[in-house]
Formats: sequence, C-alpha cells, structure tokens
Amino acid sequence: MPAVTEPKLIAGNANLPLAKAIARRMSMHRGMSVNLVDARVERFNDQEIFVEVFENVRGEDMYVIQPTSNPANDNLMELLIMVDALRRSSASRITAVIPYFGYARQDRRAKARTPISAKLVANLIETAGVDRVLTLDLHAAQIQGFFDIPVDNLYAAPVFALDIEHHFKGAMDDIMIVSPDVGGVARARELAKRINAPLAIVDKRREKAGEVAGMTVIGDVRGHKCIIVDDICDTAGTLCKAAETLMEAGATEVHSYITHGVLSGPAVERVANSVMKSLVITDSIAPTEAVKAARNIRIVPTAPMFAQAILNIWGGMSVSSLFETDTLVPIYEGLYQRS
Repeated sequence: MPAVTEPKLIAGNANLPLAKAIARRMSMHRGMSVNLVDARVERFNDQEIFVEVFENVRGEDMYVIQPTSNPANDNLMELLIMVDALRRSSASRITAVIPYFGYARQDRRAKARTPISAKLVANLIETAGVDRVLTLDLHAAQIQGFFDIPVDNLYAAPVFALDIEHHFKGAMDDIMIVSPDVGGVARARELAKRINAPLAIVDKRREKAGEVAGMTVIGDVRGHKCIIVDDICDTAGTLCKAAETLMEAGATEVHSYITHGVLSGPAVERVANSVMKSLVITDSIAPTEAVKAARNIRIVPTAPMFAQAILNIWGGMSVSSLFETDTLVPIYEGLYQRS
C-alpha cells in the first residue's frame, strides 16, 4: 500500500552535490518542492561528530544519503550517527542510501587471520537502526547477504549502455567490451549483452600484492575501440597498464567506464598521462577539483536513477524496473535520445 507521508531526504557531508541533485530530480517527478531536511552534521574540536535535526521527523519515511567514501571512517560514522538521531526522533522507516559502499572490497577472508570488514560494516548499519539499504554496484553481490534487512543494489550498466550508444553512435560495430580481470567478467558481460558487443579479458599476473607482473589479453582486440568496464578505480595503476596492453595488442582506442571513481593518490595524473582517450565515472563519490579539471575524465550523473529508486521504494513499487533501458531513457530525458 503506498505511503501516506512524503519521502524525506537528509544528507551527510560525503556528497552534498549528489544529495541536492536527487532532491531536485524528486521535485521534478513529484511536481512539488522536495528539499533536504534541515540539519547540521559537524565536528567538535576533537573531531567527534555531532548531528542535530531541526525538523520534526516523527512518523516520517526517511532517506539518508551518504556514500562511505574517503574519508571512509568519518563518513561511515556520520551515517551511523544520523541514523541514530532519526531513530531517536521516532522516524517510522529509515533507508540508508549509500551510493558507494566503503569496505566492500573486504568481503571475504583472502588469507588467514584477516577480517571480513564488509560484514562488520553491515552489522553496524543494521544495529544503528537502518530498515533498508539502497546502493549502487556493490563490489561483490554476496554483500547483500551480509544484511538481514532488504538491500536494493542498483546497476550502472544500463546507464553506461545509454552513454556508450550516445557517444559512439555510428561506431557501435567497432566496440569491444573488456574486463580488466577474470573476476569482473560477469559485470563486463552484462554490459556487452546490452549493447550487443564482443567481450575480451585482460588477465593479470601478480608476483606480490599491489604489483602487477604481467598482463595477457584473452580475445582478439585488433581494430576495435576497447571499453574497459569495472566497478572501482582506486590508484588507476592496473587500469592504465591494461589500456597500454590493449593498445599493444592492436586496439585503435581505449576508453574506460568505471562506476566508482575513488581515484586516490596519483590516479588522476596517471589517467591524464595514459593512452586512454576517456575515463567515464559516475558521481557516486563526490569528484575532487582535480577530477573535474582532468581533460579525459567525464562524469555521468546518478541522481535521476537514485531519485526514481527512492520514489519506487516509497511508493511500494519495483526497483528492478530501473535495470531496464526502456525505463531509464525517460528518466534521463534530454541527456540520451535514442533514434
């Protein structure tokens, strides 16, 4: 049964531009003003986080927009404390909208005596009082099972497919999708199916952690415009090396579509100096000024998709409908026009 109260949004400091963009999109869909709940999220001198909500949220359906990106620990604590403030203020339902789920790469014990930090973070979020989680391109699908509450995991692939069809119009027959490692094949295959393109894999060999000893291309990329697809780009070392390997294997161009642009350390400089013609990321993580200024980095908005997902959750409708291209085209009206 559809909710009676209007959905209410509140945001931490991790990605305020995205939160405001989601509110604007929801205002367009609702035909009425949807604003972020008036609150302050600040730090004391000793860096303790303090939250105060200035509006009545009793009985409201609340959506807390907060990616747990760098600084991951601060942003995670902001999320937990905001949720606690809302729970103690008698909000009826709290949905954590986490565009980028930090600690997702620690989803299993790769060796002895190591933690499964993604599970610990899931426990913390549940214990704080979250009723539901909405996120984008989890690093590993099994993380949804770390929660005992509903988790809606959106996918960037449908939006990337629209973007590729728009920017490579007339050259779609030359496109080849590339997975930068064996573990990402399923993600790359999903995008390849959507645009009816062939698939190749870059197999990397490591001598020790953090160092790539060599790369081999599985598949014939000669004469193709290669598009590398992955969920996270951190320091961009592997990505730039994969691009070089593809060019050496005969690719005419290399582009990359990465959901979460972590882009830490020397990443932006590496991308700027690489053979990649473009790196496309989403705004799940607030871009730095260096990212915005980079000549070959482009940002695809996620606000239209998140706004519609929030409205669907609020109205008791399907979120999986957003996995379909035909659903996304009108949501991204004006940005991607299909012929």
